[in-house]
Formats: sequence, C-alpha cells, structure tokens
Amino acid sequence: QELALKSLGNEGLFLFSSLDTNKDLYLSPEEFKPIAEKLTGVAPGSESEEEEAPDPHGETLNIVAKFQPLVMETMTKSKDGFLGISHVALSGLRNWTAPAAPMSVLLARQFKAFLPPKNNLELGDPWWIIPSELNIFTGYLSNNRFYPPPPKGKEVIIHKLLSMFHPRPFVRTRFAPQGAVACLQASSSFYYSIAFRIHAEFQLNEPPNFPFWFSPGQFTGYIVLSKDSSHVRDFRLFVPNNRSLNVDMEWLYGASESSSMEVDIGYLPQMELESTGPSVPSVIHGEDGQELHSRDPSGEPIQFVFEDISWQQEIPWQEAAHRLEVAMYPFKKISYLPFTEAFERAQAEKKLVHSILLWGALDDHKGSCAPPGSGRTLRETVLESSPVLALLNQSFISSWSLVKELEELQSNRENEFYSKLAKLHLEKYNFPVEMIICLPNGTVIHHINANYFLDITSMKPEDVESSIFSFSSNFEDPSTATYLQFLKEGLQRAQPHLQP
Repeated sequence: QELALKSLGNEGLFLFSSLDTNKDLYLSPEEFKPIAEKLTGVAPGSESEEEEAPDPHGETLNIVAKFQPLVMETMTKSKDGFLGISHVALSGLRNWTAPAAPMSVLLARQFKAFLPPKNNLELGDPWWIIPSELNIFTGYLSNNRFYPPPPKGKEVIIHKLLSMFHPRPFVRTRFAPQGAVACLQASSSFYYSIAFRIHAEFQLNEPPNFPFWFSPGQFTGYIVLSKDSSHVRDFRLFVPNNRSLNVDMEWLYGASESSSMEVDIGYLPQMELESTGPSVPSVIHGEDGQELHSRDPSGEPIQFVFEDISWQQEIPWQEAAHRLEVAMYPFKKISYLPFTEAFERAQAEKKLVHSILLWGALDDHKGSCAPPGSGRTLRETVLESSPVLALLNQSFISSWSLVKELEELQSNRENEFYSKLAKLHLEKYNFPVEMIICLPNGTVIHHINANYFLDITSMKPEDVESSIFSFSSNFEDPSTATYLQFLKEGLQRAQPHLQP
C-alpha cells in the first residue's frame, strides 16, 4: 500500500483502488476492462450477459426515454449559492441534461427476467428479480467506484434499460435495500401484468474528478407480457415525482474511502422509459412459409392488430405498489399515512399520532444515504421489529413527513389548523430525524432526536441516566426496548388528555 502510494500519489491510488475490486493491489483484465473500454471506445459483449442467446428473429420492442434534469434550486446547497462547492464536483450533474439514448430497440425475449419464478403465484405475492445482498449487519458497498461491475443474469436487462438514461448505472446500490422486486398485478390465459420496483443509482463523475453518486428514491413501473415472454404488450419504468424531493446525492472530496463527503437532496421532474407500442415480429412468414420483412415495399411498417386482453384476475396498482414497498421495507407492514390524514384518522379513532419528521425520505432508497441517525437506521432496526410494529398498530396512527413539505404546509394559510399542526412539529425538529408523539390536536407530548436515540442505545444500560429511558429486561435488543419505552411513555403522558 505504501509503495503504491509512493508510485501513484493520492489521486492515482484513488483511481487504482476504485478499479481494484478485490483489493489485492493487482488489476486483472476484468478489473481493467472499464479503462480499456474508455480508451478504445469499444465495449465487447460479456459472455455472462445472457444465460441463453435470444432468437434474432423474435419480436422487438421500441423504448423511448424521457428525462428532465434535476432542478438545481431544490438542492439544499443552492440556498447559499453552492458556496464552498467546486464547480468540478457538480460537473457531472450539471452536464446531464438529456438521456444517453433517447430511443432503443430491444428483443421482447430479453424481458423474460420479469417473469414470475413459478406459475401458481397469487396476485400481489412478491418475488425478487435481483435479491438484496445487504442488510444492517453487512454494511454497505464502497463509495470509491466509478464504473459498474459487468451485469449478470437478470441484471442485464435492467442495466440495459437504465443505461438509456446514463452510461454508468449501478444495478446494485451501495446501501440496503438493494435489488429489484416484482409481483403479479393481473393475469389472463396468455398474459401477465407485472408491477416492479428497482433500487439503482448512477455514478455521474469520471477520473480525474471524485465520485458523485446520484440515487433516485426508486424506479417503479409495470410490464404486460405473454407468459412465454415472446410478446410484450406494454412497458413503463419511471421515478415517482409526486413528492417535493425524490433524489439523494453524495460526492467525495478526497482520494480515499474515508474522505469527507457532501450529501444533498433534490427534485427530479421526469425520468421515464416507455414502450411506443406492443412488440412486433422482425420477420413475418407468408402463407407459403416464405419469410417476409415487417415492412411493406414502400418501407412503411406493417400495421398489426392486437386482440384486447381480458384479465381473469386483477388487483389495483396501489395495492401492488404497497406489496412491493413492504417487501423492500418490512416496517411498512403498518400504514404510514400522509401528515394531515394521520391527524384526521387519530381524531376519529381516538389514538395518538406517531410521527417521523425527516430531512430525507423514510421509504425511498435515497433516505438510506442520509447522514448517520437517519431514516435508514430506524427503518432497518426498531421500526421493523415485531414488538414495535404490534404496539404501533394497536395504539397509534403513524405518519412520516419531509421537513420541506411541513414548511410549505406551515406557510399555507388556507387551512389554519393544518398550518398549526406543521408549526408544532417543526418547533420540535432537530436535524436529521425527529420522532414525535402527539395528540390528535397536534400537541406534542413526547419527542426524541434520532442521533440522540442511537447514542443512548449504543451505550451500556448502566451508563444511561435512568431518568431518560429505562431498558426493559424483556428484550435483549436495546434499540427495540428503548423505542418501546419511548412509545409507552407517550401513551402514559397522553392518558389525562384522552379521558372521555
């Protein structure tokens, strides 16, 4: 390591390390491949790309990419004019103004990866297209990387699709939950409608610049395809844009894994792939069995007429999306309602509101990249533990909100009650995450900051002031025990206010 540093210098060793995936201080041909492709401009096909060679005479599907770049003014750093941030650090982001490939033609058979693993799955039962290999115990993958590893198996089609947006998609994210999950939304005699959710990210910079990670909250969408995958009727993949922030960004400031890192969030108006129509045969056979081209003598495509699909079983899109969300995030086994709806439900059911106020989202992949003490740690530990889920389901109405959204709600004077609810929450907020328990009228009766919560749960029980929280002997996990205690103390403090 010292010799390498002496030979290459900091920046050189940083680039070398980003390619040396097994950290043996030698570059194999496979590890050197991204640089070879960059210098030669030639990208040879990987032998591992397809498990089976698709039929070149099979049907083809036209896909178009629609992309509107990140709105720079939505980034937190924009408020002070990106003071102290070098122009070079953001160059990859600023220069990404259009999709890398506005249109692509893919073979229908390549979408076989989206098919369910067996035929007798119930509607809404999730399966993993790309399983997540990370969890709270395995940690996360290196930030010091520029070039994605070669995709294998079912990763290939997803990599091809995401490459239409940008040339460097990472199909497996650095943080959990990784991968892609799917479920049946509808089924007929010959067709499936499949809903899916993908967690992936992009590397926007190349050497000599330092890495810049761009992590959309999620990619979701659906595909309607025949059960033998020979025909794709419809396809759509997109980043949801219904919340005010939907992308996390991280960039390094030095030539090592331990270098300082900046984190920000922003809003991406559009990132979408859509089929222009059903897949069509590239070759047609006439009545005599002779091959005909799929265009008439004038060069115009032959018009195909497709039968309507009559679905025998179907569930709403919202239900399918929720099933995928729970597969990625077990803490969503209980409902997290929108902010104002949670208070209306609490009023009707005479329950307390368990509210989480965050800088970044709780149920998007981007929330996983926020600072320590953020939603990622909460959702992967206490919020998905069975005792906490049981108590929240029994006694609370849960909600999570972005700080930005509550700031907008507070300044909106059209509904004074909602404005007051937001104000009471924001008064208790401390960066990056605040857990709050309040009455249906918005009065806060208990709250704790996530950083403080993680600090005290990482200490030995005897070192924690007993007046703050007491550990329960019924649960070995101090995080679960402490969060249960937090919820129970909230219930206790609320008793005088909830008496009929």
